[in-house]
Amino acid sequence: DSEPTQLRYAQALVDWGDAGGYEAETLWDTCCTIALGIPYIQAQFRPASTLSGGEQKRLVLEALLRGPDQVLLLDEPDNFLDVPGKRWLEEAINETPKTLLFVTHDRELLARTAKKIVTVEVGSAGHIGGSVWIHGGGFANYHEVRKARFDRFEELLRRWEEEHRRLKDLVNTLRQQAKISTDMAAKYRAMCTRLEKFEQAGPPPAPPREQQVKMRLKGGRTGVRAFECVDLELTGLMKPFSTEIFYGERVAVLGGNGSGKSHFLRLLAGEDVAHTGTFKLGARVVPGHFRQTHRQPELEKKTLLEILWEEFSFQRDNASPTLARYALNNQAEQRFGNLSGGQQARFQILRLELTGSTMLLLDEPTDNLDLMSADALEAGLQAYEGTVIAVTHDRWFARGFDRYLVFGTDGRVYEAPEPVWDERRPDRRPVKAGAK
Repeated sequence: DSEPTQLRYAQALVDWGDAGGYEAETLWDTCCTIALGIPYIQAQFRPASTLSGGEQKRLVLEALLRGPDQVLLLDEPDNFLDVPGKRWLEEAINETPKTLLFVTHDRELLARTAKKIVTVEVGSAGHIGGSVWIHGGGFANYHEVRKARFDRFEELLRRWEEEHRRLKDLVNTLRQQAKISTDMAAKYRAMCTRLEKFEQAGPPPAPPREQQVKMRLKGGRTGVRAFECVDLELTGLMKPFSTEIFYGERVAVLGGNGSGKSHFLRLLAGEDVAHTGTFKLGARVVPGHFRQTHRQPELEKKTLLEILWEEFSFQRDNASPTLARYALNNQAEQRFGNLSGGQQARFQILRLELTGSTMLLLDEPTDNLDLMSADALEAGLQAYEGTVIAVTHDRWFARGFDRYLVFGTDGRVYEAPEPVWDERRPDRRPVKAGAK
């Protein structure tokens, strides 16, 4: 190379160092090694879209927690993480000296980490108002204190109504007395003024409206054997396994991130997933697939009303009460891509309700749901007349299932009588020459 080129290259190296490039490379090498199991030099050109949701989340969290920023704003940091990842996050939050403000609906994460809880409440008219409640303690007594707060709202309203009735009775009494005694006229006018000021001040604030979500997942009768596979192997993700799932069973699919769980659901949903071996859905099985990530380009720019019309021929009169059951009536004219993660999740479940599926394939369905919506989903699944196969890392949600299909760290797929949370992301790093 010419001398000018070498000088420019040398200057570029100096500029890179001055900009903190070498420190950034070291940081990302550490993050990639921990989160993905491979160094940065191997991961740098890999598209982020090829990473599982948990791998993406762990990589970003590692970078933020190890980075220079001292105040972190984390939106659902536990989403997509497997349980070892959630436990790591709990330890990281408790150990970091940084200030963290995070949004989460994971009750165990709240119980283990939160020192204060900020609740943004829905106004009595159904809109987000100026009601923000800060609970100064942890999650252990959150529901107890919140209930006491709602009880105080009711008590203050009761006292106001009692005082209102008392003042009105006094005004009526003094009005009658003022008709027969001029001495009582001044007292009557004073009491009228007092009542007027009391009414102008108005009653105490109405309590926040609790979100009401009612999911009507119906399902339908299928053949006794809803799914069976023989020596099924998702190429490069797992070892061959065979199993049967019967009508009406609730099967939780557990395991580390990147172990092939989401690919397994995609295969059952009819997507093109590389595999060997055989599998078959039973008679009258209609799969309904809830995706872990709600990104769907074909829906992003459409409003909820437009989607319901195109997919189910729902006009506004039909759509409004249906959306209201999912607390989405105020979002009817909003585009799907502009909804929050929780709103998108509820709308995805609504679409499953309307498709008439007889087998639900749920990929982390509670990740973006608030506590009330998660309770509503569980109630809906209990009433669902069909088969449910769900990938989940939600420890509380998993307790309601009948069977547990575990995708192991070593590539085995096996059944366990209880939830297994210790399986980690499979290590697929190439074995070095000479290693045993």
